[in-house]
Amino acid sequence: MNEDGTPPNVVVVLTDQQRWDTLGAYENPMELTPTLDDLAREGTLVEQAISPQPLCGPFRAALQTGKYPTETGVWQSAIPLAEDERTLAHRFSDAGYDVGYVGNWHLASTFDDPVPPAQRGGYDDFWIAADVPEFTTQPYEGRLFDADGNPVTFDDYRVDAFTDFAIEGIETLTEPFFLVVGYVEPHDQNDRWTFVAPDGYADRHAKRPYVPDDLVDRPGEWHQELPDYYGIVERIDEQVGELLDALSERGVRDRTLLAYTSDHGCHFRTRPGEHKRTPHESAVRVPLVLSGHGFSSGRNVQSVRSLLDLPPTLLDAAGIAVPDSMRGESLLPVVRGDVSDDGGEAFVQVSESQVGRALRTDRWKYAVAAPTMTGWRGGNAEQSSDVYVERYLYDLWTDPGETINLAGRPEFRDVADDLRERLRSHIAEAEGEQPTIKQFDRGFP
Repeated sequence: MNEDGTPPNVVVVLTDQQRWDTLGAYENPMELTPTLDDLAREGTLVEQAISPQPLCGPFRAALQTGKYPTETGVWQSAIPLAEDERTLAHRFSDAGYDVGYVGNWHLASTFDDPVPPAQRGGYDDFWIAADVPEFTTQPYEGRLFDADGNPVTFDDYRVDAFTDFAIEGIETLTEPFFLVVGYVEPHDQNDRWTFVAPDGYADRHAKRPYVPDDLVDRPGEWHQELPDYYGIVERIDEQVGELLDALSERGVRDRTLLAYTSDHGCHFRTRPGEHKRTPHESAVRVPLVLSGHGFSSGRNVQSVRSLLDLPPTLLDAAGIAVPDSMRGESLLPVVRGDVSDDGGEAFVQVSESQVGRALRTDRWKYAVAAPTMTGWRGGNAEQSSDVYVERYLYDLWTDPGETINLAGRPEFRDVADDLRERLRSHIAEAEGEQPTIKQFDRGFP
């Protein structure tokens, strides 16, 4: 609660396909994100935030419900969220909040048609969105849909247009309000196979863009795409500033919690021809900044945290009981110093390109995959497997760019065995399954 006993407003800004290391707060040297860096400095930066599923629709289902994708049934992007699932909108609405949604929904499978009210997850008080805006918009024009299903067109840069719609929500919703702003950017424009920055923004990053360790000397498309990608991130940061100004103009910024994160990262096709859909850091590690109510102490969270901790954190900060169905834990006790900020680990499910599972600890990344082509490339999609094979083992302390795969090396067998059992425990708890995980055999004696 706020000092006057009123519940805080809550605004969640959700980008698409944004790497954690695009923010200065995570030591990006390009000064792209002064607004977010200030929020992180004044509030809370979750230093190792891990997506539970590096894929658009499944992550959004996880964010809305606090459950793993295999629990919601949304383990692929084309699967709609069940209408009887309880979302954050339902939780906040039951507590007396106005609830609104802007932008990228990706949970109805209506694609370029309006999302019917029953499939909007309870966001009943304000709605300007589309199921898959990649199909209804281009970087400089397009349409979303209002609460009546009518087209809402724009002819501005898409990030700017979505921001204007979000500001309309801020001005319209009655306090206390819960608003989610889902940008498409910095995701690539699918039908162009490229990233599109605002006019002139890529030029300022074209000569010497920062190249993260995981991209150096690798094939892929990062050579030509990083300038636009960084330009998009720069523009998003500017628009977050516009959202903060709108909160200030309404006089509610000091009693509003703002959370900023992304569904997954991007490795620019350097890893099996994908932007995402792998357990690598560049796909699963994302930014997470919490600013405002309850997070103004400047204390960061250093332990490994799944983004499934975000839904209970938002509810806890609003004084709303966290349901037992949510897998994560509120970060507030850690930020207040009431709970230790040591260790931590995150369980990751991977689908479509593979059927995979991974465990991220402070030091290690351990990942397994089904031994057959059961992803969309093989045409025989399954959400899980009764057999997995070790695929990756990385020592993130000595190899943060994940350039040396240690899987199958006998000198790391004890490490892999321990991580394997911990991963199997996560699978058993979240999925109710006991799969066999076979060792990776490099042919050593």
